[in-house]
This record gives sequence, C-alpha cells and structure tokens, in this order.
Amino acid sequence: MSSPKRRIETDVMKMMMSDYEVTLINDNMQEFYVSFKGPTETPFAGGQWKVHVELPDQYPYKSPSIGFVNRIFHPNIDESSGSVCLDVINQTWSPMFDMINIFEVFLPQLLRYPNPTDPLNGEAAALLMREPKSYEAKVKEYVTRYASNNGDHETGEEGETDGEMSSVEDFDSDGDEDEPAGAMEDV
Repeated sequence: MSSPKRRIETDVMKMMMSDYEVTLINDNMQEFYVSFKGPTETPFAGGQWKVHVELPDQYPYKSPSIGFVNRIFHPNIDESSGSVCLDVINQTWSPMFDMINIFEVFLPQLLRYPNPTDPLNGEAAALLMREPKSYEAKVKEYVTRYASNNGDHETGEEGETDGEMSSVEDFDSDGDEDEPAGAMEDV
C-alpha cells in the first residue's frame, strides 16, 4: 500500500473514531461528509453544518478540498458554493497537518476570527466591518435557518437549488443515495 493511501486511511479512521460524525460517500475514504458544530461563544454557536471533504490522491502532500454544504454567512466562505478561503488549507498546507487539525483548529479559528480584508462573501465582509452587530445578527439568523439542530425551522425551502442542501436531516443518510425517499415505510 502506498504511503498517501495509508495516510488517507489513517486520517479518516481518526476522524471516524473522534467525536465527529463522518459519512463516507460511496464507501470511498477520499470523499466524505463531516458534521461540524459552530464554536461556542461565537455567533455560530448552536449551528451544525455538513462539510464536504475531498482528499486528493496526493494527500497529505496536497491539501484537501473543504466546502460547507448548508449555507453559512461568513466573509471567508462563499455563500452559494460553500468554498472556504483559508490560507492554511489553500496556500500553506503541510503534510504535518491532518483532518483533525482542520476540524478542531482551522475551521473553528476561521469562524472565530473572520478576515474581512480577503473576502469570498463581500456582503458579509462589508457588514462585519461597517456594522458588527448587524453582521452577528445575520450570522445567527443563518444558523437558525440553515444550521439548526432541531427540525422545526424552515431550512431554505424558499428557492433552494439542488446544489444547496441545508437540512441537518441529511446527516442521518447512510450514503445510499440511489434509494427513493419513503422506500422503507413497509418494513
């Protein structure tokens, strides 16, 4: 087994054995979802996001691709695609880092300390710089609407496109996307 392949397996197994909920896509260790909770004492607290992770064949020498599936309002995260602008993932990645670092250090730090001078979401950056209280209120609104743990909230039904999944119910998926909804009712 090649070294990158072994490292992928090790890092994914570490994630699966941690407190994070990990859902493999098509039983492939190079593509999966991670349930990520907003850091405490931030406007993101109480939110839960589904984060899509793709590990390249050259991982850990090449950085993973990380994207939020459900919507989040943050200057350094593209609202429509979920792409993350984070130097440590995009430019200064090192094989010394692993997946646990991303979810325990890098993403929480990004949410705690947004960088409005290098935005992917110009509206969030401008609001953060001009009206920090309004920014915080909008973040909390997005948390309630798109990243809430209880299913009582409307989660983007107003004009949501197929590319935007914002329901936390998706975390219960076992990866069998071929099965039609409701097929298990007779069991």
